[in-house]
Amino acid sequence: MIVVLMGPPGAGKGTQAKALVNALGIVHVATGDLFREAVRRGTLLGQQAQSYMYRGELVPDAVTIAMLLERLKQPDAENGALLDGFPRNLAQAEALEHALRDHGQRVDLAIYLAVPREQLLNRLSGRWLCGECGATYHDVFSPPAAAGVCDRCGGTLVHRRDDQRETAVHRLEVYLEQTVPVIDYYRQRGVLIEVNGDQPIQAVERDLQTAVRAAGAPER
Repeated sequence: MIVVLMGPPGAGKGTQAKALVNALGIVHVATGDLFREAVRRGTLLGQQAQSYMYRGELVPDAVTIAMLLERLKQPDAENGALLDGFPRNLAQAEALEHALRDHGQRVDLAIYLAVPREQLLNRLSGRWLCGECGATYHDVFSPPAAAGVCDRCGGTLVHRRDDQRETAVHRLEVYLEQTVPVIDYYRQRGVLIEVNGDQPIQAVERDLQTAVRAAGAPER
């Protein structure tokens, strides 16, 4: 089973993905994590992705698709995957459809988390990341016990360039321009579910689970 989880930056896709993969028994494939891991390892694809990420721009389709297809070939994705952050534009959606079709598969469900623009900017601009263990924090929603210090490992928290407000505004503009057509693409195919992401985490999770069950997705 292939499920696509969509939503603008800051919509909470990563948080909700954890609950969904547990419910469906499939692997979580987050393109953002794939990019960061490739950058950390210094691979050729990672180096190519890094320059775009730091400018708040989308990584080109060819790089994104190459990383994703490589991940889907791994044994733990044999029963299906929850795709978090992909596809982000119509060309990617069409390329994904062709790639899956070659393996007798298709996107079974596309879920869209809807959140108002100003709320998204507030979420993004207050986010901090631990440079050591990768733990995330937020000035308002989940601040660390000590400013600038990770609760988990004591590492230094950094404000990534792509989490600054100016970059966040650009990221949302790019998202709306390129990703909204993907929502329509899946809506026309009858596999789109839209969920209100501007709620407490537990409420969003409840609505997602309800929507997945209503769509007839198998649960573990």
